[in-house]
Amino acid sequence: MIYDDLRGGTSNLTEQAIALQRSSLFLIIGIVGLVAGVLFYTSRAPVESAPPPAAVAAIPELVQYPTFSLNDLDGNPRELVEWDGRHRLLNFWATWCAPCRREIPLLKEFQAEQADDGILVIGIAVDFAEEVAAYAEQAEFNYPILVGQEDAMAVAESTGLQFIAMPFTMFISRNGEFLSAYIGELHRSHLDEVSSILGRLDNGAITTEDAKAALELL
Repeated sequence: MIYDDLRGGTSNLTEQAIALQRSSLFLIIGIVGLVAGVLFYTSRAPVESAPPPAAVAAIPELVQYPTFSLNDLDGNPRELVEWDGRHRLLNFWATWCAPCRREIPLLKEFQAEQADDGILVIGIAVDFAEEVAAYAEQAEFNYPILVGQEDAMAVAESTGLQFIAMPFTMFISRNGEFLSAYIGELHRSHLDEVSSILGRLDNGAITTEDAKAALELL
């Protein structure tokens, strides 16, 4: 009797184990089938092409007739076009720049000599207005001084030049056209050559393109 009971209990446990194994097997089969279905669907689904790369922004056209508005030492906005009709030397400088300070007396001398010939030096200080005003009291400039920082550098860079050092001088013709630029300290020989080139341009001995080429050789 006891044996039969044990045999019956063992039989019941065996049947439960088998049932449990079957359930587990069905569950595994179901999971595998689900994964296979997903993979199959993914493999059949159309692949979307990557969006085309954004168009490269067009490089802005270089400014051949630069214009700007910067404050003078009195805080009044001044525009480059105010001095149209005169050749202009835009001299970028700063109070903390030793070569800049060194060439200022020469620029003053040049301005005094050339004013009647229509050549105008314009100093553009890439500096703080307070520092420039204090320095101007002792420098006694005889040409206009404008003050700018990022705006002043943007004027130079608009012509395609890299503003990498000071002093830095741009040459602008009577009609406002950018002719050339010189990076570094100007010396007497440079200014004499500039005066000669602009004089020959005025009397028609050379063309604007000739003047540009000659100024590039300074």
